[in-house]
Amino acid sequence: MRVDESPETDADIDPATAFSVIASETRLDILEALWRADDRPVRFSELFDAVELADSGQFNYHLQELTGQFVSQGADGYDLRYAGAQVIRAVRAGTFTRTPDIDPFPVTGACTRCGGGLLAEYADEQFAIDCEDCGKAHGEYPFPPGGLVDRTPAEVATAFAERVRHLHCLAADGVCPDCAGRMGTEISRDGDCCLDVSVRAEFVCERCRHELCSPVGLTLLDNSRVAAFYDDHGVDLSSRPYWTLPWCVDDQYTSVEATDPWRLAVQIPLAEAELTVYLDGDLQPVEFERQDCGH
Repeated sequence: MRVDESPETDADIDPATAFSVIASETRLDILEALWRADDRPVRFSELFDAVELADSGQFNYHLQELTGQFVSQGADGYDLRYAGAQVIRAVRAGTFTRTPDIDPFPVTGACTRCGGGLLAEYADEQFAIDCEDCGKAHGEYPFPPGGLVDRTPAEVATAFAERVRHLHCLAADGVCPDCAGRMGTEISRDGDCCLDVSVRAEFVCERCRHELCSPVGLTLLDNSRVAAFYDDHGVDLSSRPYWTLPWCVDDQYTSVEATDPWRLAVQIPLAEAELTVYLDGDLQPVEFERQDCGH
């Protein structure tokens, strides 16, 4: 059975009520204790011992308030539901609790336009990589504050590169990286863009309205044919930060072959070879063309 609309049942609760349920330090402690448990489900007595609350009656009251929407109860004890796990993930990611301030730092690679050094800056939960000399943008994307904890600048840069790869390839596959809702794709050639590209993909989730903007080439980072092309030249594509790949950040490697329907071409040069990937309006590869030296 195909479900076209979000199901609404009598069990649904409104967002204000849901947030009021977790607006309690004790309830957050319960969710945290379940999250930390090595084995789940967790029996009542074990969960009570893990939470610093002397009154078992008060503990049971808070636990029952969570049960249903955030916590499941079965014959063997209690477990986190998806919503409960998401609350703890948001807390640990620093989404609600951290406002970090870090100094700009250099990252591996050179500007794809002028060859200058690249600098990473973090503000308002966004990471941006720009050229120190000409100012060319090499991408600006969201990065949770928790990703900065216990990492060196180099480790932060690596985590950021992996996150960008994941977010944009997932969006191109039509799955929202935030809520797993259906992600729509629109090709745009109008207006200014913080990515410093004119031809780009704009992704919008139909459910939560999460938005991502992407150079066309960036969506090919997990494509097996592209990875194999690099592997044939002894290069592990998965280890290359996206901003060191010109076809991921520059317009000159992307061309519009047609608009009705859309047909885009991304040229990927490597050594003396080149792989051209043709994509449709949903950024799905439809054709590959490879040219090697001497051919």
